[in-house]
This record gives sequence, C-alpha cells and structure tokens, in this order.
Amino acid sequence: MFVPIRCGSSRYSSDRKGRARSPLMKVFSLCLGIGLVPLLGWPALSQDTAGKTLSIGLDAPVTGAEAEEAIGEMDGALLAIEEANAMHLVPGYTLVPIERNDATVTAGGYDPAQAAVNARTFAADPSVVAVVGPIDSGAAKAMLPILAAVELPMVAGSTTSPDLTSPQFAPQFRTSGGKIIFFRTCANEAFVEPAMVNYFYSQHGVRSVYVVDDGGAGGVALADSFEAAAKKKMGKVLGRDSLNPKEADYTTILTKIKGLGPDLLFLGGITSVGAKLAKQAYDILPSKVLRGDGGGIYGGDFLSAAGFPAAEGWFANSAAPHVFDTPAGQDWARRFVERWHKQPSDYNLTTYSAALVVVDAIARVVKSGQPVTRANVSAAIRTTNLKTIQGPIEFDENGDLREPVISVYRVTHDAAFPDADVRQFKYIGSTSP
Repeated sequence: MFVPIRCGSSRYSSDRKGRARSPLMKVFSLCLGIGLVPLLGWPALSQDTAGKTLSIGLDAPVTGAEAEEAIGEMDGALLAIEEANAMHLVPGYTLVPIERNDATVTAGGYDPAQAAVNARTFAADPSVVAVVGPIDSGAAKAMLPILAAVELPMVAGSTTSPDLTSPQFAPQFRTSGGKIIFFRTCANEAFVEPAMVNYFYSQHGVRSVYVVDDGGAGGVALADSFEAAAKKKMGKVLGRDSLNPKEADYTTILTKIKGLGPDLLFLGGITSVGAKLAKQAYDILPSKVLRGDGGGIYGGDFLSAAGFPAAEGWFANSAAPHVFDTPAGQDWARRFVERWHKQPSDYNLTTYSAALVVVDAIARVVKSGQPVTRANVSAAIRTTNLKTIQGPIEFDENGDLREPVISVYRVTHDAAFPDADVRQFKYIGSTSP
C-alpha cells in the first residue's frame, strides 16, 4: 500500500488517519486523454519491477490559519502521485512523497523561517528530486535560494508572486548559472491583479479603492500589484494600510476607511486577516462598499472563520481556471471527493497538475536513459508540454505558464451546502488584464 512519509506536524485529524484508502484503479479510465495522456505511451511494469524509489518533497502550512486549503492542495499532489504509482508511470521506480509543514504556532500560519528549514531538509536528502509547493509566496522566497544552490526544482500550484519568476531576482531565485528551478501551474500575480482591477472597473463601476495588506511578502505583493493597476485605471487610490495578523482589532483603520467612502475595499492577505477584516467590516462599513481580496481568502478556511453574514458578498479570485463545470473537471472532482471526502478548489487541481508536471519530467528522464538527477529533472520540467484537465501546460523562459487563466468568484450563501463549503464561492467568470 502507498504510504506518504509525513515529517513535522501531522496534518490529519484522527478520523482521517484511520480512513481506508479507496481503490484507484477503477477511476484510471477517467485519466485517459486527460492529464496523463502524454505519459501513457510507456509500457506498464509489473509490481515486482518497481523496486527503486524517488522522493518528491511537498511543502505547505498544513496547520494554522490556512490549513484547510493547504491540506487540500497537498491532497491534490498526493492523488497525482498515487495514480502515477498505481499505473507505474515512472518505469522501475516508486514515487514517495515527503511532506513538510511550513507553519508554526508562533506565526499562526506559514513561517518563512520554517520554510527555509524544510528546504534545507529537502536539499540534504539525495532521494528528493523535486518539490511541489509551497502555497505562500513568502515561503517560496525563503526556500528558493536554498533549492537553487543544489538545482532542486520546485513546481507550485498556487504561488503567484511576480518576484519568483522575474529575471530581476535571478541572483536570488535561480542557479548560479542562471537556470530557472521555479515553475508554477497557476497565473503570475502580475497578470491577476490588473485583471481584477479591470473586472471591478468594467463590471461594477468602481472608481475609488482603499487597499490594505497583511504585512507578509505575499500579501504586500498582491496589494502592490492591485494598487499600481488601480492608479492607472481608476485614478483614485484613497489610501493604503498594513494589518497585523496578530492583532484582533482593525476598527480604527476601518473607521478611517468609512470616512473616506471608497467604492471598494481591497485586501492582499492571508485567511486569518481576511476573516477578521470581513467580520469587522460588516459591522462598520456601509453595504454599498464592495469588498474584495487578491486570492488569499478563496477557500473554506475563510468561510469558517468569517462566518455568515460577514462573508457574504466578498469577491475573490484564483489564478487558475475553473473547470469543475466541464465533464473532465467533474470527473476529476469525483475522484478527488472519493479519495478525500471533500470538495476540491481550483488550487487543489492546479497543485495536482504541479505534481503531474514533476511525474512527467521524471518519467521522461528515465525513458531517455539519463540518470535521474535534480539537474536532469529540472531540464525536463523546462521543456514540459503536457495536456491536463486545467488545459495545456508549457512554461515560458521564466517558469510561468504560457496560457494563464484568472477566475473570479463572489461569496453567495447557498443553504444547499454547508457554510464552509468552497461552493459558497460562486464562479462568476474569467477575466484578463
């Protein structure tokens, strides 16, 4: 039986630890032509020929404020690895995930210092040939200099900061020879927030905005990108503030915002900040002030922490396509639910795709007869041309998707689903810069 190696804090509740794994072979026909097609040209191996192992590191904040979404994303990656092993997609090898938690109690969620520790752990383990994750840009920024030093590639499904793929930061985030090791199966934030500005401007007549962030690297980057685009498009950015995730009371800032009367309150930040802001904004701001986020609140964690009616009406986005209304997407969602007993989010799928990219690269290296080294796996990822459920995956010269998609949601309570169900985020459509 496939058993992931879990290091650090456990991410599973007691009922999940005891849950039997559901059979996978009956759903593999759903992969045919979708996601794994490029891999299926390889002959299946008998179980006794797959005696060697290779490890894939998985990093996410699986405790703390973002735990629910983080666990879902790692579940997506684990599903991809489980399916690859069951289908013997990497000839002669079994893929072993090594999970690490980058959250700490002190930080209340992801902690860049812990992420760096995890990166050093992966780098020091010669069996690890690639890393999937993390979900936070701040964590990725802490990890990449360490991974770049040993040319250990990282593929992320929801990490959006423009800095991570920008040539400007090549000395920090690329190898000493300038080779990229970071790739993502979601959109670059440089495209996402300008697209959201266009959406609010054209669809809701927004002409003024007040921007806040959570003080973290990822949240600040989201807010910076939105603010810059808003200044160009709307002309009126009424102010900018940072909210401390460890503080409980944001009423002073919200009272100031109320006095300025913006059309939109926009947050670049993590779930814990978004939930507190939503609850207090519901009490202080008039209902005509729209509320939106750069992507950090999309998930059940926000709904649980903010509750209704405070969460009602908040806009969110994902730097990913929404495909669960398509037959292929529904088939994948059914597999995910059967395996994990919960509904997937867009980023659960893009992290599944991130793991597929790694599997595909390893398999191509093995088939070529080259040794399975980190450098060879990195080189294979750079030449990825993979058909997946989310669409074609190819990377440009900086590690970004060649065909990114941005999806827009609004929280609209539906009594048919539990309050914390991700389906409370109603898909509105896609947008572009």
